[in-house]
Amino acid sequence: MTADAASDPWDAVPGQDRAVALLRAAAAEPLHAYLFVGPPGSGKDRAAAVFAGEILAAGTDDPAAAARHRQLAADLQHPDVTVVRREGASIQVAQAVEIVRLASLKPVEGARKVLVLEEFHLVADATAGKLLKTIEEPPAGTVFVVLADDVPDELVTIASRCVPIEFPALSDEVVAAALEADGLSDDDARRIAGAAHGDLGRARLLAADERFALRLAAWRDVPARLDGSGHAVAEVVAELRAAIDDAAAALQERQAEEAAALEERIERHGLRGSGAKTLEERHKRQRRRLRTDELRMGLGEMARAYRDELLGEPGAGRVDAVGTVLDAIWQAADALVRNPNEELLLQALLLRLSPR
Repeated sequence: MTADAASDPWDAVPGQDRAVALLRAAAAEPLHAYLFVGPPGSGKDRAAAVFAGEILAAGTDDPAAAARHRQLAADLQHPDVTVVRREGASIQVAQAVEIVRLASLKPVEGARKVLVLEEFHLVADATAGKLLKTIEEPPAGTVFVVLADDVPDELVTIASRCVPIEFPALSDEVVAAALEADGLSDDDARRIAGAAHGDLGRARLLAADERFALRLAAWRDVPARLDGSGHAVAEVVAELRAAIDDAAAALQERQAEEAAALEERIERHGLRGSGAKTLEERHKRQRRRLRTDELRMGLGEMARAYRDELLGEPGAGRVDAVGTVLDAIWQAADALVRNPNEELLLQALLLRLSPR
């Protein structure tokens, strides 16, 4: 979430023109709470950091001070920008109590501060009730930015107290254009955009991964390698999991660069505190999510392989066969939200798809 002070900070949020226009207009005189709703990779996290920087920069007429506010907010290092992340499977009452406390504190540097509440689609019922009054009527100078992938029943009441800002999934065209701007060829950009499913962050990660094409090929080869034996299933699953392990290399390299850049910024601005710990927590979540993203991508590629193979065969039953296979694959993909054991998930799926 970095920003170049010499450029438009909103350039970091491509493909979300309507959301950006609304937030540009709101930054000078923000209301008490905003709800950013959209899938992972849609840009809502980046938008929250940029929006926070614009809110804080609006409080000064000094260009250098405004640029500092924007940069520190973009890096999530500003003393008046606090990001609250869930500590367990959902956001519980104890965290709600802490959010209320943080909201009551006065800004450190200016007249405003911003609280960014991440993953609030995972809020528990009791937690939502505890936070309702604070989000509806926060202390003067406090602005809430609530981030959610969707609006479940538990979030409806809080959502009604916020200004909604929609962040739809990015189109393949937007993702490809961003990759081309990064220097990729048209063909590579389009191929990677198709595999990233509207997630620009993942697309950029794949663009830096020299073995991406090999992993796609491994998933696409799965139907041809299954012979009805458990041995073949075990062998294929082991190779697919090793490929997912290998995929982490590009992410780990990028994370090392981010950690080094953070240390340099801390030294330059004389900041100390929880920045490094916060970054490491974010990196852990990114590594967990990478495995899920790789599995979704692989299952999608395998589904295409089965579809192409079965639809190319003669016979009246081929459409039914395609439906049966795709149902099994999408059921496995849906199960990923429950954080299953990936080895058992893949073994069960491939045994189900193995020739009889």
